[in-house]
Amino acid sequence: MGKRKKSTRKPQGPKKSVTVKLEKKIGVGQLSCKVCGQSFQTGINYLSAAVDVYSDWIDACDTVAKDAAGDDPRDSSYGYHEPESRLAVEDYADREPLAATEGSIDDDGD
Repeated sequence: MGKRKKSTRKPQGPKKSVTVKLEKKIGVGQLSCKVCGQSFQTGINYLSAAVDVYSDWIDACDTVAKDAAGDDPRDSSYGYHEPESRLAVEDYADREPLAATEGSIDDDGD
């Protein structure tokens, strides 16, 4: 039996195309991309690293892309799902309210 072929991903741009400068004294991280010319600035703290600025940039790009596409966060496959059927308030308008039973909590505060 032969060896399996190794699947490698090709880089999106040249190596070191993104530079990050951390100015921890003033609390600012700056990122610039040599390929597309984009620049990004975010707040940092003493624990921040270059990867934190990069991940903030990626998150900001995703947010802008979703806003431009008009995506509704409820349409995403993770998390929120609309119920199949909704009951209107009118469906319950003709019903009488339940009587308070022993052990129930009253609004009187007694």
